[in-house]
Amino acid sequence: MAGMFGTDGVRARINTGPMTAEAVVRLALAAGRWFVDNNAGNRSERPKVVIGKDTRLSGYMLESALVAGFTSIGMDCRLLGPLPTPAVAYLTASLRADLGVMISASHNPHHDNGIKLFGPDGYKLEDEIEIAISELASGSIKLAEAGELGRARRMLDSVGRYVEFAKTAFPDELRLTGVKLVVDCANGAAYRTAPDTLSDLGAAVVPLFNTPDGYNINQGCGAVHPQAMAEAVVANGAHLGIALDGDADRLIIADEKGRLVDGDQILATLATAMKAEGALEGDGVVGTVMSNRGLETYLGGLGLTLHRSHVGDRYILETMRKTGINLGGEPSGHVLMTSLSTSGDGLMAALQVLAVLQQSQRPASEVLDLYTPSPQKLENLTGMDPAILKDEAVQKDLAKIETALGDAGRVLVRPSGTEALIRVMVEADDEARLDATMAEIILRLKSASS
Repeated sequence: MAGMFGTDGVRARINTGPMTAEAVVRLALAAGRWFVDNNAGNRSERPKVVIGKDTRLSGYMLESALVAGFTSIGMDCRLLGPLPTPAVAYLTASLRADLGVMISASHNPHHDNGIKLFGPDGYKLEDEIEIAISELASGSIKLAEAGELGRARRMLDSVGRYVEFAKTAFPDELRLTGVKLVVDCANGAAYRTAPDTLSDLGAAVVPLFNTPDGYNINQGCGAVHPQAMAEAVVANGAHLGIALDGDADRLIIADEKGRLVDGDQILATLATAMKAEGALEGDGVVGTVMSNRGLETYLGGLGLTLHRSHVGDRYILETMRKTGINLGGEPSGHVLMTSLSTSGDGLMAALQVLAVLQQSQRPASEVLDLYTPSPQKLENLTGMDPAILKDEAVQKDLAKIETALGDAGRVLVRPSGTEALIRVMVEADDEARLDATMAEIILRLKSASS
């Protein structure tokens, strides 16, 4: 099972590969054994793991498999039920647990699932720990004696605990009274926490896709499919629309006109406000190789540097911690604010945007339109073996295509870290060149895979 972890934990189609009950029990045994062995000197009570999940039907199976593995090691389990990924990160630290586990495949369809692990500090695990857990899973694992088996029990107040924590991210002197919000919960983990938090702060909430049935998570809704949310904003005369993904660590916004606002524009908005308040640390923002050049130019005008990391919130966070920067994110809607949370949190980010809007007393269409993005096109290519990207001839041809763009654009071709496909991103100064470059890249990749 070496190398079981991808860019965001373990993820696969349910009942295949690492997402079978047997494999998940093995993962729990290995993760539990590593944390018990490496934290034994710092413990005065039984080792503890907290386990949350999103709303996929397969979550029940995986939760049971995890409990079997962890209790076999001698760890007590606290079952949080359906809860956002950032809530699990928060409660891991708040409950002084040795380990936190989130069962979710984030924005993927219901037939996929995954497991994300958090250390005692509420941060996702470092690569070295994931490698060590993978190695342990491949060998013999010492189990607990009969009298040392762990116990499992459900926490009944996990949603309320997180809602109260999330509300601390909104300034005490502000209220959302008179503000109408459309909130797309993606039929996912935030179907209770997001509407409850925003209602508590005074907003009139129009909830969308908040009736999960185990199968409809991310289905034509949420941050990956925000069009229905944007239309509902206009239809309801709302001030803002908020779309989260299945585990609520992503945020896409729609202004009062129904115009979609991606993670880059959200970063620009938050960076501007935080710099004005003296709350932005490190004189910069962390984005990714996917971040739009328009954002980089805008931040430069504020005297801020855009640091680019690999794609994935764990790599953004790694760069943030190295540079001392407290704001980062990516166009897909992951926004990280380490002054508020140890994990990307769509609801927390939305609360920060709402605070900016309330303080400005201007419509979202004015506040959230800070720069003109460079023309950019994204394509996800399925049915291709990502291994072709390692072919020397393909690499040379892609390099030539990017060189031909010069300073007028950028090219990024990479395998997805969460799905079986190749992602292609092209930026160019004009649409014609953009389309021509994208077509040339796709043609080259198709010829290599045929």
